[in-house]
Amino acid sequence: MPLIEEYALTPDVFDVSSYSSAEVCLLHLEKIKEVLLLEGVVRNLRNGLWASQFCHSSRNWHLRGMEILKKLVQQNRLRVSPPVLPVCPEDDTQWCAEAVQSHYRLNLHGIITTSSVGNVFKSEDVVSTIDKLGAAPWWSQRGPSARLRKSLRDYRAHTELILQHANSIMFIDPYLDPSLNRYRDFTELLALAAGRTPRPLFEIHRVCYESSGRSRVIINKCEWERRFQQHLEPALKRYSLSAEVFIWDDFHDRYVISDLIGISVPYGFDTCKCNVMTTWTRLSRDDRDDVQREFDPASHAHNPRGNFVIN
Repeated sequence: MPLIEEYALTPDVFDVSSYSSAEVCLLHLEKIKEVLLLEGVVRNLRNGLWASQFCHSSRNWHLRGMEILKKLVQQNRLRVSPPVLPVCPEDDTQWCAEAVQSHYRLNLHGIITTSSVGNVFKSEDVVSTIDKLGAAPWWSQRGPSARLRKSLRDYRAHTELILQHANSIMFIDPYLDPSLNRYRDFTELLALAAGRTPRPLFEIHRVCYESSGRSRVIINKCEWERRFQQHLEPALKRYSLSAEVFIWDDFHDRYVISDLIGISVPYGFDTCKCNVMTTWTRLSRDDRDDVQREFDPASHAHNPRGNFVIN
């Protein structure tokens, strides 16, 4: 199961009137808050019309719900999707129907609603009421780590949402070299971000040397630039993407760091045909930010050996 997933919520989830009291509403909102803000993206149905529902003062929106929505916007966690139903929803039940049909078009991890609406959609496994989330397999089976094969297929499954929605993405792998056969699939991984407007900001971070121990050889910046231009630039042009490559003196750990999520990737982004397994782990928000600062040239955590842009 990917470490970041996309959800849909019906407006009544944020409405105090949908619960027995404001206190009960707060308890349920707190239950979903960290999930949405650390490991989730919310589908902004009907080209963003879903989010505009909360501008109406005619409903008793809970203050904590409005705080969550504000953070979803600030953290780039609202993902606009096109209309599906022929008629614009006029109530919460119709918004749930819109979410279900949107799920049929492009899979959602889950749809969260309240009891009054959920009773209409009992046959839809993707729908759960907020008071019974613990009984929904797609909610209870979430976890902080994921087992996957070192294959392009599995890498795509676990990075698709990041590549299609994140504004900035850092690939941190000390041995990432597009001229090597074991990294041949890396350019195909980037294809998931093809044609995005605006283009995501890609960064690639690697060390200045090859091999290790007595076999270690320092490679100069010009040679790294030649390799990346020859083996990565054609794909980036094909996908209308660009990337900035940073060469460092030394580091070991591997990560995917984005504005949506940080993931520890112990064996980097190379692939192999055999069924070798690896474990990816979601970082806390603080750890993600700390890794991002570590690889900021202004931090001086590592000694830079050059950088260049490929587009």
